[in-house]
Amino acid sequence: MRDPYEVLGVPKNASEAEVKSAFRKLAKKHHPDRNKTDPTAKERFTEVNDAYEIVGDKEKRVKFDAGEIGADGKPRFQGFEGFGGGAPGGGAGGFRQGGQAGAGGRGFRWSTSGADGDPFANEDFLNEIFGNVNRGASRPGGGAGPRPQAARGEDVQAVAAVTLEQLVRGEKARVDLPTGRTLDITIPPGTKAGQTIRLRGQGQPGVLGGPAGDALIVVEFVPHPHFRIEGDTLRRDVNVSLEDAVLGGKVRVPTLDGEIALTIPPHSTGGRALRLKGKGLPVPTGGRGDLLVTPRIVLPEGADPELDALMKKWRETRGDDRTPEEAA
Repeated sequence: MRDPYEVLGVPKNASEAEVKSAFRKLAKKHHPDRNKTDPTAKERFTEVNDAYEIVGDKEKRVKFDAGEIGADGKPRFQGFEGFGGGAPGGGAGGFRQGGQAGAGGRGFRWSTSGADGDPFANEDFLNEIFGNVNRGASRPGGGAGPRPQAARGEDVQAVAAVTLEQLVRGEKARVDLPTGRTLDITIPPGTKAGQTIRLRGQGQPGVLGGPAGDALIVVEFVPHPHFRIEGDTLRRDVNVSLEDAVLGGKVRVPTLDGEIALTIPPHSTGGRALRLKGKGLPVPTGGRGDLLVTPRIVLPEGADPELDALMKKWRETRGDDRTPEEAA
C-alpha cells in the first residue's frame, strides 16, 4: 500500500485541519456515486479512505510515524519476547483474527476496515459531504450508529429562449443545462414568458443511489421585431395609405404563418385595431389567440399638388373647425 501522506497529498508535518481538508476534497472527488462511468473511482476512493484512517487518527498517526504500524494499519513485526510472551501493544501472546481474540491478549488484528475494524469510521466526514445520516441504522455485528443515507441530487436552473415562430409551429427549444447536458424540450401551449417548466430527474445526480434532482427551465420569449405580446394575443401596426383609409382597400399583412391580405374598411382611423382571428399564440385548450392590426396612416413622400388642392377644397367646403391653437 502507498504511503498515506502521499495518497492524501499532504506532508508529514501537516496539521489535523490540513489532513481533514485534503480527505474531504479527495473523498468528494473520487466518490463512486459521482463517477459512475469511471471503473477505477471505487478503488481510488477506498485508498483515500484507508489513508485517512491512518493519519486522521491521532493514535494511529503516532504509531505510523514511529514505524509501529504500516500503511495498512497492521502492526509491523517487532520480534518475539518469548514464545507466548508479550505481543506488540502489551498483554498476553496470541493472535486475533477478524476481531476474535486468541489465547488471551490483543496481539495482531487482521482488518481491512476502518478504525478498530469499524467500516464506518469516517462516516462523519462522508455524511457532511454526501448528505444526512440514519441515526438508528444498525452496523454489521450489532450496535446502532450513523450510516450514510441515499440523498436526492440538487435541482438546477436554466433558461429556454423561445421565438414566437417556434411556439406557433410547436417546435422544441434547445436548453443547455449546468450539468453539461443539452436537451430539446417541448413548450406546452399557453406557456407564458417567465413561466417555469420542471423536468424530473434532469438535475444533479443523487448520492449513494439517491434520485437525481430536477431541472427548472425558465421560458423567455425572444423579442420580435414586428409583434407585441399581450397574453395569447399579438399586436402589430401596418401602414395604410390615405386613400385606402378613406375609401377602403386591401393591404398585405405579415403574420407568424405568412402574409395575408387584410381588408381595410372605408373611413378607417389610425386608432382602431382590426382583428385577425386565430393568428395569435397557442392557447392551453387548443387553437390560438388573435392578431390585432392597427392601421398607421401614411402620406406619400414628397409634395403632391393634387392632394394639396383636394385638401384645401375639402377644408373650405367643410370649414375650419380647428381651435386657434391648432390653426396657429
